Amino acid sequence: MIEKLLQNLFDYERKETVGEIVFYRFFELFVVYWALLYAWQWGPYLSRLKDVVLPLGIAEYIDITFMFENNLGIVNAIVMTVMLALGFLRIWRYGYLGAILSFHLHYAARYSQGEISHGSNLIGTTILFFAVATLAFQHRKEIRRTVLGMCYFFYGIGYTSAALCKLVATGPTWPAGRHLWMWIQERTVDTFSLTGSVDYNWLQQLALDNGFIATAILTFGLLVELFAVLMWFKRFRPIIMPLLAGMHIGIMVVMRLDFVSNTLLLVFLAFTWAALIDWGLRRLNVSTFDTIKKLSLRWA
Repeated sequence: MIEKLLQNLFDYERKETVGEIVFYRFFELFVVYWALLYAWQWGPYLSRLKDVVLPLGIAEYIDITFMFENNLGIVNAIVMTVMLALGFLRIWRYGYLGAILSFHLHYAARYSQGEISHGSNLIGTTILFFAVATLAFQHRKEIRRTVLGMCYFFYGIGYTSAALCKLVATGPTWPAGRHLWMWIQERTVDTFSLTGSVDYNWLQQLALDNGFIATAILTFGLLVELFAVLMWFKRFRPIIMPLLAGMHIGIMVVMRLDFVSNTLLLVFLAFTWAALIDWGLRRLNVSTFDTIKKLSLRWA
């Protein structure tokens, strides 16, 4: 069983295709793009903060208020940008390590005000996987397989543990529709403070009008999270990961909570895009294929 699981997650012995190399670089670029987006969204915001309300991560051990002064948020965004570039361009082996340390400092400072965001967690953990794999292995093939395997393994644990935490905290009544009614009303307070009016979308109104539908929405989310560990196995990834992405879309519509990067990341990893790339490359003439192969190996 363990051997089968490791093969599904990492499969180091299998020969790597050009499509897999190309796909990985696009995947890596996607993660770097979102990390940079968060870096420059959070950086300027930090200068508006004064005190730590909820210490997270490293803020539990050091006074992180220094990040609120002297435009250090912008400085740290610059540091993160440089480190991500060094890692992505293969200039410095420790680039991604510097990037994740900078990312964590940024996150702990940005969400020190009593509200915690989960929308960037998968991007941050994936950068951590980049750093760990790069330091643990020399060959690019092993690094790529390790990163993707860690993504499937820890994403699965993360989502399933989220479902278990809900059940531990609330019990089997967690999906009760009245809970969704309460959460929709709580989010309505935020919307009202921004716009001065209460405006329910069609799905929110449907859930508020029908307790059975509200319960069904929460039950779907709980079950999908509970079985998220199925992404450890290749045959289930095209099923469970799009369902998780669908859950996030539902959360965005019903709760108006933003999980764009998480949703896109799940779709990115759900399907065998590398096989599609290989199919497309086989349709090219020999000289073009050889050129793409050389470039992919050069920038692998």
